[in-house]
Amino acid sequence: MLARDIASQGTDNANNASKISRYRPEIDGLRAFAVVAVIINHFNKDILPGGYLGVDIFFVISGYVITSSLFGRPSKDFKDFISGFYERRIKRLVPALSVFVLITSIAICLFNPSPGLSLRTGLTSLFGLSNLYLLKNSTDYFTQSTELNVFTHTWSLGVEEQFYILFPFLIWFSGFGHQTKNGARNLFLIVGALTIASLTGFLYLYPTNQPAAYFLMPSRFWEMAAGCLIFIGFQKRASIEQFLEKVPPLLVLALIVGVMYLPMSLAATSTIAVVALSSILIASLKKQTAAFNIFTHPRVVYIGLISYSLYLWHWGVLSISRWTISIHWWSVPFQVALMLGLAVASYRWIETPLRKGNWFGERWKTLVVGGGVLVIVSGGLFALGKPLKGKIYASNNEFARLLTRSRNYDNSEGAYSGNNCHFKDQFFDTSLISPTCTVQKNPRNQTILFAGNSHMDHFREMHYMLHEKNELNIFSVTISGCLFLGGTYQNCGISQSKIEDLILEKIKRGDLVVISNSSIRNTKMIKTINAFAKEVEKKGGRLIVFSPIPTYEYLVLLCSRDWFRPFVYASCKKTVKDAQEEVKSFFDLTSGYLDKRILIYNPLLAICSKKYCSPFDPQSKPLYVDGNHLTDYASSEYVYPDFISFLSRNKVLTDRD
Repeated sequence: MLARDIASQGTDNANNASKISRYRPEIDGLRAFAVVAVIINHFNKDILPGGYLGVDIFFVISGYVITSSLFGRPSKDFKDFISGFYERRIKRLVPALSVFVLITSIAICLFNPSPGLSLRTGLTSLFGLSNLYLLKNSTDYFTQSTELNVFTHTWSLGVEEQFYILFPFLIWFSGFGHQTKNGARNLFLIVGALTIASLTGFLYLYPTNQPAAYFLMPSRFWEMAAGCLIFIGFQKRASIEQFLEKVPPLLVLALIVGVMYLPMSLAATSTIAVVALSSILIASLKKQTAAFNIFTHPRVVYIGLISYSLYLWHWGVLSISRWTISIHWWSVPFQVALMLGLAVASYRWIETPLRKGNWFGERWKTLVVGGGVLVIVSGGLFALGKPLKGKIYASNNEFARLLTRSRNYDNSEGAYSGNNCHFKDQFFDTSLISPTCTVQKNPRNQTILFAGNSHMDHFREMHYMLHEKNELNIFSVTISGCLFLGGTYQNCGISQSKIEDLILEKIKRGDLVVISNSSIRNTKMIKTINAFAKEVEKKGGRLIVFSPIPTYEYLVLLCSRDWFRPFVYASCKKTVKDAQEEVKSFFDLTSGYLDKRILIYNPLLAICSKKYCSPFDPQSKPLYVDGNHLTDYASSEYVYPDFISFLSRNKVLTDRD
């Protein structure tokens, strides 16, 4: 049965391809190898550290297969050629992706009370834009947080779909698509030039802006282009193919596996090596070789045939597992079985029938319906993210509420609104600052001016209580990802200097300036803080610096026991000694270089017990909203009273009028 299915698939592919380009089952075998490498890596990075490079193998295969499928395909004209191409892409990609995104979106809403990041990633993935969305959010693909976004892996689909927008135009206008005399040469020269530019961009960006190098299509174009160039080379230079055929494919395969064990510091080199070796492997996989027999084994080929659905579902299963039972040695067989079951079902009942079927007889109808499906699924995701937010969460909504901002801030002028005082734009205009970022009980009363990155913003409830309970005036402006007085890191210097000028403009005698960053980077930053403290003192003020708080590897929600989360990560609890060791570098820097007039406040003493630090207080209420940011509950119930006590002990609070 399985063999007949594969043979049928081969026949269909052969019928759909040109006479020169016939179905190669070993390519599906190579797809199987690539997807298995990716899955192993996503299960446990220690087993196959470079398994993520399987995606790069997919890129090479895509370039090779798409070029072979477009070569010599009969078309009346450009309109017929391009509409036929996009009709086939919609049939190939949209059905399985739409079903996966919709079902997985519902699943994450059951186990995550704030699924906005996942839903927005899923929404953009439907339109081939999730790679750009992840880049916009400065996502690092190799961090723990990406494992909790159920749609992180769709970035590669975005890269491929953006490649598909450009590539058919190159095929047609080079003359390759309709086999003009110099079509192959023209395409080879054009793609070759673009490949050099793309690879140069990749090598330039990787050390300076790794997310851009990783997620952008232009910096990935060269990988798919490699497959294209291999195909053209085979068609026009038989000597190239004959030379590469002599390379033992098992040796090439062994080298690929070896590259997957290179250290992450050589990630760019590993990527180039895998792309080159994959191209050689495609050429050397010929009959009568042991590797060919392995890759054309019916079961291996079948894994390749379902690789698209398997790639989609494997990450969904792993990510939802991390939100629920986690991943253990004993759970792996069940999780693998679930991945395969979902992939087989998707391939058999969604992907294959809809890809092969003649939907409506006319291409424009297929294009319209495909777009309509995307709009409908998008509407479903919008409903899950807005009107239904938290409504289908399968646990304690009170607990979930504490993980979000507890105060519905009044945005009217004169009432403090922390929501309008935290910016994401590193080049923000001071005119955008809301009037509610400055609140006063009495202009003559003492003012506390707050600045920093998100590690100051998470104290916004403390700011509110200082204003309401102590009649202190408040000014607060923070920028996500930007260390205040941290130099030009991530282009933050311009924006932070604007805040610095604002503070020095607003401060009066007796006022306090409070800085809280996620870290102090180096002695240069300390010197900048010292210089700023002197400017504050000239105005009659005093500077206070918050030390960093202990951090946790996972979102605090994953540290809570629930009916669907019976196991808690060991990293969810640490001793006070361990927590102090974690922030030791801050105190080592400040004790040796920070001006003695600057006060240091340590929030660790407020949020930890005498022996342990935990994301929860003794009443099991969450102190952290994620691995390194506090809840409003922690800010108001723990940090606020301790900070007031700190100010009193240091005699920096002035009498109110």
